[in-house]
Amino acid sequence: MKINNGGMTGVNPYTLQANKAGNMKESKSVAKDKVEISSAAKEMQQLSPIPAARQAKVDELKIQVENGTYKLNAQATAKGLIDFYRK
Repeated sequence: MKINNGGMTGVNPYTLQANKAGNMKESKSVAKDKVEISSAAKEMQQLSPIPAARQAKVDELKIQVENGTYKLNAQATAKGLIDFYRK
């Protein structure tokens, strides 16, 4: 009894699949992210400068974080989150 190979002979189905995937990548255009800030938002930034006391606290925290001396109060953070989401 003789068994004949059916279908396409000498064709690697994995190569065909890889070629299809490669063609799909080439045909799609690459989308890039873009951020636009409206003129109203820019105006709001300029109208509301950060108060000096708050800026001093932010600068102090930056220094502590950079030095590795900043200690997080986990209970106060958790309480703040709970209070925020209960509103």
